[in-house]
Amino acid sequence: MINAAPTTDTAALFASINGGSGASKSTANATQDRFMTLLVTQLKNQDPLNPMDNAQMTSQMAQISTVSGIDKLNATLQALSASMTPNQTLQAASMIGHGVLVPGDGVQLANGAGLGGFELAQSADSAQVSVYDRAGALVRSIDLGAQPAGISKWQWDGTDNSGAAAAAGNYTFNVNAAQGSNPVAASSLQFGLVNSVTQGAQGVSMSVGQLDNIALTEVKQIL
Repeated sequence: MINAAPTTDTAALFASINGGSGASKSTANATQDRFMTLLVTQLKNQDPLNPMDNAQMTSQMAQISTVSGIDKLNATLQALSASMTPNQTLQAASMIGHGVLVPGDGVQLANGAGLGGFELAQSADSAQVSVYDRAGALVRSIDLGAQPAGISKWQWDGTDNSGAAAAAGNYTFNVNAAQGSNPVAASSLQFGLVNSVTQGAQGVSMSVGQLDNIALTEVKQIL
């Protein structure tokens, strides 16, 4: 008979069932075998005057069925993930040498020009880019006027607020946007060329300009 309080073997069985979502296929199969052996033994040795509770038996069978279903689902997801990785690698490799916008607040001034981007949560009737040197001093303010929601690019001609040419090198920037008197959320996007692609345990990552380990999903725009 099936007791209200599980025996040691039964408790161990239910423990393996409850942890089955992370079990390997062989573990799940072993759990099923143990379950069926225990169930058959209980059926053979049940008390005729106190027969097995049908609802309890049905509940136990439903649990082992769930373990089997989870195991098959995990196998399917693993196969799907394995098939997607080569496609992601090929897609990322085709971007080598192309410019992209990724999350970041850096801008490189070279040959008298710098390029960056930003993403607005909603349209704005005014937007301004502020460029800073390594010491945090304001170098240039660029008024961009009204901007639509989504991703936009901005370009710096390499001059400071006085009109003099700024030194080539690395700078940082931020974006302030507003709709009337209300500020609009703006995310800075850094421009860079895709230099290399790496396939690792965490998926496909890229080297973009001076940034490393940029995930393919972080690319906001390809230029």
